[in-house]
Amino acid sequence: MFKDTELPNIVELRNVSQSYDGGQSYVIQNTQMLIEDKPDKGQFIVILGASGCGKSTILRYIAGLQKPTEGDVLIHDKPITSQNRVSMVFQQYSSLPWMTVLDNVALGLRYKGIDEKERNQRAMELIEMVGLAGHEKKFAQYPTLSGGQLQRVAIARSMIANPEILLMDEPFGALDINTRLQMQELLLDLWYKFHPTVVFVTHDISEAVYLADDIYMMKKAPSRFVEHVVVDLPYERDREIKRQTHFMELVRDVEDRMLGIVTGD
Repeated sequence: MFKDTELPNIVELRNVSQSYDGGQSYVIQNTQMLIEDKPDKGQFIVILGASGCGKSTILRYIAGLQKPTEGDVLIHDKPITSQNRVSMVFQQYSSLPWMTVLDNVALGLRYKGIDEKERNQRAMELIEMVGLAGHEKKFAQYPTLSGGQLQRVAIARSMIANPEILLMDEPFGALDINTRLQMQELLLDLWYKFHPTVVFVTHDISEAVYLADDIYMMKKAPSRFVEHVVVDLPYERDREIKRQTHFMELVRDVEDRMLGIVTGD
């Protein structure tokens, strides 16, 4: 949360507060977050908290979709503008259903003025990486594509638009367990290859421990970060790690901390 290295900053929230009644009450108050840019590695940050505590709002701040009532949100030490806005993957399918998979993934490059040949070539590289080769000419809609496939489209679109930062708001929450596990592996593969800074919201504690190298927990009324857990698991992981004693101990520790936050103990 606080700077203790010489690494450059990539995301920073300074004294951020949110009020919807002119400052009479706050749903988020004096919240700080500092994420440093780790070259050739990236970071995987997971935010946990009870429903309604403001986790999604934090992501919307970073994405430039919402401005806090007070405080500053910075990307690379600069205020968010249309030039440095960050894409976001939602739980709800967010692809444009009247466009093909290829056009959806290439959309961010189109807005940047990149010519059609180059943007389609780069989009196809991501489409192949996320396992959608052969589907690029299909419309990005259900049931033409499954829920997992539509989330793959959203991830590829976000990665190509801003490969440095990936914001994900419970992206696997609506998926069946098998698809959810597959998507966890896909996300880790992309993280290892591109080294983005991932900020990921979930309610699943086991998923949080499996994916994250840092977990931040929020309390409610008014919300702020109150707990930080460093997940001291190997950088590269596979499902076998979930069967190890240390993994299960971490899950129990995070669960106990979350219960303490919720109950006030």
